[in-house]
Amino acid sequence: MGVYRIAVFASGEGSNFQALAEAANAGKLGGAEIALLVCDKPSAPVVGRAERLGIPAFLFKPKDYDSREAYEREIVEKLEAHGVDLVVLAGYMRLLTHVIVEKYAGRLINIHPSLLPAFPGKDAIGQALAYGVKVSGVTVHFVDEGMDTGPIIAQAAIPIASGETSESFAEAVHAVERELYPEVVSWFAQGRVKLEGRQVTVSNF
Repeated sequence: MGVYRIAVFASGEGSNFQALAEAANAGKLGGAEIALLVCDKPSAPVVGRAERLGIPAFLFKPKDYDSREAYEREIVEKLEAHGVDLVVLAGYMRLLTHVIVEKYAGRLINIHPSLLPAFPGKDAIGQALAYGVKVSGVTVHFVDEGMDTGPIIAQAAIPIASGETSESFAEAVHAVERELYPEVVSWFAQGRVKLEGRQVTVSNF
């Protein structure tokens, strides 16, 4: 059995990408390694992170293609060429089409800064604060063709303090993300995740 290989899709700073890479280097990713970065913004800071870590990257500009399906077909070719077992979305700011969602069904995950199904979509932190909830958090879920609607794999709750700002709560959320996402990826690498309908179970060895 070969090394479990993941591809990380990111569009921005790449803090979760960095956390995953550091976990892999420390042997805390269940034996997984990052085989490829996929980025739709060639000038994004995450690209520099990948270069410094020696991780290959596929960079593209969506406007250079006729459709989302067109560039996703090329992405799938790159994923297959790198022998990718799991696709990990980490701040990738584009909705995926059936081209990737169907090809990697059950092997495609995302992290979202709320306790889904509450506050899907953009600015989940701002939504939670505006609504006045006392607890929000982080969700790792499978990706389907909806907006943050796939089966939930893991969640972590974070209390919202009185006087919390979007900036301060975002820091708390990102700190939890950097811990939870590598842990969940390690479960996949160890073959511990089972999906039946909407129910996800994680076995203990």
